[in-house]
Amino acid sequence: MKVLLVNGSPKAKGNTSIALDEMVKVFAEEGVETETIQIGNKVIRGCTACAQCFKLGKCVFDDVVNEVAPKFLAADGFVVGTPVYYASPNGTTLAFLDRLFYSTFTTYKFGMVGAGVVVSRRGGATAAYDVLNKYFGITGMTIATSQYWNMVYGLKPGEAIQDAEGLQTMRTLARNMTFLMRSIALGKEQFGLPKREQWIATHFIR
Repeated sequence: MKVLLVNGSPKAKGNTSIALDEMVKVFAEEGVETETIQIGNKVIRGCTACAQCFKLGKCVFDDVVNEVAPKFLAADGFVVGTPVYYASPNGTTLAFLDRLFYSTFTTYKFGMVGAGVVVSRRGGATAAYDVLNKYFGITGMTIATSQYWNMVYGLKPGEAIQDAEGLQTMRTLARNMTFLMRSIALGKEQFGLPKREQWIATHFIR
């Protein structure tokens, strides 16, 4: 089992890192391999909907998104952590996710487990958490839950360590993810994957 964690914060050792590291500790205890990638301090342009990825098999903008994509598709679990900016994930995280999920859209992700983690000073956490879950839901991934919404509080770097409930939520999330990944692996072995129909794409004027 392997989990890929992405840190969307521009602060590599900030509160988002504390939240994700709490999960990494539990994954290690459970024998789950992890890799954490810092993307929040990189320059990542947004998706232009050029659809070249459907021809090239990767995003036309060759940066960290293309570096992460193979690791993302090979993982059993995927965690993305982000600070909350204006009740949403920060812009770098959104640009990264838009391009990562769009450029890998044709790859079947059913059976992968996804989890969003948000870190905020005070408000907007649930709205940002909802945005992250949209990426998992549209691609058929299983969304991991915890004992509460996956959020941790803290403003100044290091303050998240004081959020006892938030860190417990992270530990519970990691244990729940481990259970889901193992259960899905057993289900695949015994029953295989559900039948998949060819996608019918429509819009509101046709």
